[in-house]
Amino acid sequence: MERSPERQSKKKVVAVVGGGLVGALNACFFAKRGFDVEVFETREDIRQAKIVKGRSINLALSHRGRQALKHVGMEEKIVSQGIPMHARMIHSLSGKQSPIPYGKKGQYILSVDRANLNKELLTEAETYPNTKLNFDHKLQDWSAETGLMTFVRPDGSTEDFQADLIVGCDGAFSAIRKQFLRRSRFNYSQTYIPHGYMELTMPPINGEFAMKPNYLHIWPRNTFMMIALPNMDKTFTCTLFMPFEEFEKITTGDEVIEFFQRYFPDTIPLIGADALRRDYFRLPAQAMVSVKCSPYHIGGTCVLMGDAAHAVVPFYGQGMNAGFEDCIVFDEIMDQFNEDFSAVLQEYTRVRVPDDHAIADLAMYNYIEMRAHVNSKWFLFKKYVDNLLHFLMPRTIVPLYTMVTFTRTRYHEAVERWHWQNKVINRGLLFSAAGAVLGGSYMLIKNPPDINKLVTPAEKMWDRLVALRTP
Repeated sequence: MERSPERQSKKKVVAVVGGGLVGALNACFFAKRGFDVEVFETREDIRQAKIVKGRSINLALSHRGRQALKHVGMEEKIVSQGIPMHARMIHSLSGKQSPIPYGKKGQYILSVDRANLNKELLTEAETYPNTKLNFDHKLQDWSAETGLMTFVRPDGSTEDFQADLIVGCDGAFSAIRKQFLRRSRFNYSQTYIPHGYMELTMPPINGEFAMKPNYLHIWPRNTFMMIALPNMDKTFTCTLFMPFEEFEKITTGDEVIEFFQRYFPDTIPLIGADALRRDYFRLPAQAMVSVKCSPYHIGGTCVLMGDAAHAVVPFYGQGMNAGFEDCIVFDEIMDQFNEDFSAVLQEYTRVRVPDDHAIADLAMYNYIEMRAHVNSKWFLFKKYVDNLLHFLMPRTIVPLYTMVTFTRTRYHEAVERWHWQNKVINRGLLFSAAGAVLGGSYMLIKNPPDINKLVTPAEKMWDRLVALRTP
């Protein structure tokens, strides 16, 4: 059956394939411009579903995402439903907790619930009279030349729909992107990292959060880690990231408890031993994939956004924010080129590809930082130096995390500036150290110490070093 949009508007028709976070937000952007918008989602309406299927890693909403929400009047509502996180809280093996602020006083990221955010965006999209949401529509095929799409319904029947612009927001395993793969000069790569993730729940204690709620809690253990984000219902969602072979080594409930006693002992009374034994085996560890591709468009008829264009691993908290920023960047280019799809799509690819590839690489790097570098005194020292220099020279030195999380500095420009700053700071530290050595040497030459007074302390220091080496 073929269906054409039953609208009186002379505006072009935009079909958004995928009703997830980026698809629902995109529908609001296009509808606000007056286009006739049809959203097609494979799943049932999650607002009616008893069980919401799909990923559930909590999301960290930051400046880029908030700016996109603000553009469609949704920022205040979503922010009111999130929990501010002002710093990372590092949990050592001994149980010591040490905060590392994300930025200056007053800067924070927000822990938001994925399913609730998706529901709110779908409801907002539906408030536009020129938008229609179509659930249980699985894309079977589409044509870049004609804009004709064929969808399969749950009963096996098919439905055709034609659009002037097709926007692929259907995730990391995009059905829209499959057509791109059939065309020449389309670059595509996907990388599965060797680590998986597993989610556990830390319940409230006496009706309150089991830990301090305004932090992203991290248990860094060098080759793996666990994080915990607060939820509005006073629970924490704990996510264990670990190599798949390590997950597979644990086969019994007792081995789960033994593993947590060795690496995360302070979490056992908070999560509960019985809950750990049960929930660890509830679902297998899930895989994480990073996707890069280019170009993002075909002619003036189709464009990819969100995970369909650039799925990233979750370690910089920028997956959703980058996808939301796609919407606002596209909207800005629409203004620049007077809604001429052919010009807009080409410029969107030119502008967005280097940024999305940059954040994909940064997300990979940040996993190493989160699980290992935060344990390093040198890392903490560099962090202190970065923040101090930013305070003294706010326009000249800006920490990478600040650029990525609290500004809309283009991702690839943030990386370039970060590399430049590192060179400057490292050279500055080197010159400072060299200056201190030269200055100290000059003072020793000018005022030589009594050698006899240094012998005894040196001997005592040697004895202590020998004692440390003795088993």
